[in-house]
Amino acid sequence: MTGTVEPYRERPARVPGADLWTRTAAGGEYRILPDGCMDLLLMDDDLVVAGPDSRAWTGSAPRGTRYAGIRFPPGTAPVFLGVPARELLNQRVPLADLWSPTKTRRLLDTVRAAPDQAAALDLEVARLLEEPADKLSAQVLRSVRGGLLRGSAGVSRLARTIGLSERQLHRRCLDAFGYGPKMLDRVLWMNVALDHARTGLPLADVAVRTGYADQAHLTRDVKALTGLPPTILLA
Repeated sequence: MTGTVEPYRERPARVPGADLWTRTAAGGEYRILPDGCMDLLLMDDDLVVAGPDSRAWTGSAPRGTRYAGIRFPPGTAPVFLGVPARELLNQRVPLADLWSPTKTRRLLDTVRAAPDQAAALDLEVARLLEEPADKLSAQVLRSVRGGLLRGSAGVSRLARTIGLSERQLHRRCLDAFGYGPKMLDRVLWMNVALDHARTGLPLADVAVRTGYADQAHLTRDVKALTGLPPTILLA
């Protein structure tokens, strides 16, 4: 599909913590950074699930390709989809591969016929999502965002707090997020660091503010997760 290229636009969704977004591709290659989230998107005439990424996702799209999507916060999409996040790690999968043809077609027809496809997707997801992310997912996220998993003892301390073994915690996190708690910590804090860097804050100061040992540590982690050092990525 071709047409006028529209910039990426984002707004809050009905689902708590989720965002709606729309975009029309300018054509060529693109890079999506890992952020712990999962997306359900209408890509032209098909519904596709974007699983959690442990590395940058690179792809290409013809100019004019239209997208409307909902970005689920970490731990929420598996509840909606009925599929563990670990099975979708670093994957882009048609929704029809996960749901029955009837259920998929019903959602696709409703969204495709709507004048505001992102809003229609939001409304249907909110209607079908009977439960929010489980309590364990919320507790892990609070621990990561509070910096409690930073350091060698973070995971064992969290496991004791929740009443699980480290192995049980890791397995539960794979189902909810697609990766273990330490990897989730790396991904989410990398995004916090990049948000700080986009304000113009020097990378050395960003590293100190976001818990990295130094600028070199920040650079290594960003490059490992995105394929590019932060100086090139931000440019």
